[in-house]
Amino acid sequence: MQLSRLHGRKVNERVLRKGNVWKGKTMTIRWFPGHPKHPGAIPGNRAIYAGTVASAKLHKSAVKRNRMRRRCREALRTAVREREDLATVQLLILPRSSSLDCAFPEIQQDIRSFLSVLPHG
Repeated sequence: MQLSRLHGRKVNERVLRKGNVWKGKTMTIRWFPGHPKHPGAIPGNRAIYAGTVASAKLHKSAVKRNRMRRRCREALRTAVREREDLATVQLLILPRSSSLDCAFPEIQQDIRSFLSVLPHG
């Protein structure tokens, strides 16, 4: 399964507005089934399009907000590599401040429990 970037203001706003919500200990994930309406998306391929949103309310330091984003994205990347039966979805990952201090296996467990909720393709 391929992991691609979800980019574009309109695409991200659509997922935020109309997407389904999943809440975990270290992050909240908004997801929307199907390919994004973006010229860079190839409709024939199965892929997971992932983006991250971390506002300044999470932490004052941009370095720490970026670390939260990277940890969540890496946990998703490793979990998607293990599974091949996932449908095409668009994800927006909104990390919580607890994702900065917790152990990496906790973030991975959150991602695995989210992927078990997703429809299979």
